[in-house]
Amino acid sequence: MAINKNHEFEELDGVKCGIVEKNVPPARVAFLKKILEYNRFTVIVVSSPAPKVAAAPAVATEPGTESQQTPLPPTAPETFTVGVTDYTFNTINAIFGRLLHTPDGHVVTLAYWQQKENISHDEVPYYEM
Repeated sequence: MAINKNHEFEELDGVKCGIVEKNVPPARVAFLKKILEYNRFTVIVVSSPAPKVAAAPAVATEPGTESQQTPLPPTAPETFTVGVTDYTFNTINAIFGRLLHTPDGHVVTLAYWQQKENISHDEVPYYEM
């Protein structure tokens, strides 16, 4: 049970893990895994459970004209849950505490973490201005 939404942990593949992100597409898994493993975290990735699908609404038809086809539920894209074995890991603290680094030696910024920038630009912290 997490203290708050920013610090979640649960058991992934039988190992207690700090949750980094849930419902992550495969491309984002590769990005996160690269950063976290470079920073010496052991990363565990498991498939996220499929979202619950609501029952299809009943369609009124005239007697004797029932359709033999049943609509197929929409398929959800495959997503994953990414966690690290350090269950004290907190994404917010790691980013704003400037604890994570890119393989080229720059500090991971929020924009880089969210993949809004391709290169992490080291920003001068507000307290050093």
